[in-house]
Amino acid sequence: MSSSWVYIKDLKDYLDKKIILKGWMWNKRSSGKIAFLQIRDGYGFVQVIAEKSVLGEDFFNEIKKLKNESSLIIEGTVKKDDRSPVGVEILAEKIEIIHEPNEDYPISNKEHGIDFLMENRHLWLRSRKQFHILRVRNQIIKAIREFYLENDFTLIDTPIFTGSIGESAGNTFEMEYFDYGKVYLAQTGQLYLEAACQSLGKVFNLGPTFRAEKSKTRRHLIEFWMNEAEVAFYEHEDNIKLQNDLVNYIVKSVLENVRDDLEALERDISKLEAVNGEFPRITYTEAVEVLQNQGYNINWGDDLGAEHETKLSSKYDKPLIIEKYPKHAKAFYMQPDPQNPEVVLCDDMLAPEGYGEIIGASERIWKEEVLLKRLEEENLSKDDYQWYLDLRKFGSVPHSGFGLGIERTVAWICGLEHIRETIPFPRTLYRVYP
Repeated sequence: MSSSWVYIKDLKDYLDKKIILKGWMWNKRSSGKIAFLQIRDGYGFVQVIAEKSVLGEDFFNEIKKLKNESSLIIEGTVKKDDRSPVGVEILAEKIEIIHEPNEDYPISNKEHGIDFLMENRHLWLRSRKQFHILRVRNQIIKAIREFYLENDFTLIDTPIFTGSIGESAGNTFEMEYFDYGKVYLAQTGQLYLEAACQSLGKVFNLGPTFRAEKSKTRRHLIEFWMNEAEVAFYEHEDNIKLQNDLVNYIVKSVLENVRDDLEALERDISKLEAVNGEFPRITYTEAVEVLQNQGYNINWGDDLGAEHETKLSSKYDKPLIIEKYPKHAKAFYMQPDPQNPEVVLCDDMLAPEGYGEIIGASERIWKEEVLLKRLEEENLSKDDYQWYLDLRKFGSVPHSGFGLGIERTVAWICGLEHIRETIPFPRTLYRVYP
């Protein structure tokens, strides 16, 4: 009976059995008549023991000279090893070299500068830390989809090219679109989800968005992925509960399914375990008062910067919700608070530990006359938003939604210092290669 091809994640189920492992050698060391090969296969890392007495002297000498990232097919027996992260190692009986690089692998075990690593991002992805980060990212995205589908939402794929600006015109990527004229790379799919929710009730999307912001902070990317949701008949309080439930679901799913990856990243898991139940809430006005009392030079109506957000959220071990910002500090489509028309029914959710905003949300303006007034106040063309205004003409209802930034969520959950490691190929102010 021939041996089975087994992935590293399943090796523990094959103790004392012969298997076939296919992967890459990311490191090795040798001691006399034994070589210890560190192998990865896309599902984990394991040690393979290659012995001269088993493989023969000539081939063993070949193995000792192998360069990192050689691709191999290994046949051997799985043995228990309590020191291994996967609990096993493999005693090789046969090794086939599929491909050996002609030169040394550029990313060695020594320290490299971030510019070098970013220039070699296509290879840096193979490192252990990046492997674990991308596995956590994958689980976060999986959890998001599961949450919505379990709650009867419908996925809507919103367009990348748009003629309507959802946020600020100052940070859009603009291009000519055949004979049509100017179009923009989408900053948000929200406006289209608003149309879809009046057909399907509860809708969500998940895809790339673009902001032409000349920012070099550790929290910003030019191209990033966002999950957005929109629900007909949801008002401000319903919206906040939905966000709260989603984030709790994501964190719980990550802890249950990729805890080993968090541990490999040396994440303090106790901080994530504290994220459950109802999140704390304060108003923007209360936030400004707190900051003023702490000695910050901030006035009502000013934007909250990263330093302000970090200070405000540092008091809590759960995400902090700040609601009801000034109308003129937010986007045109946000519903004014009937109790105070100078503020809008919106909220930002700030991750703990100084990771900043992960969600921006609001109840949307649903009356045509109110929306027309806001378009005029913001000097936006009524003609460009005619289809959006149509939504307020035919059976309009209160509705609410939000956007969750995938990369900021990954940075927080993984405990990363910089957002550039949260996406396979980051696009920053000065980088579009590779």
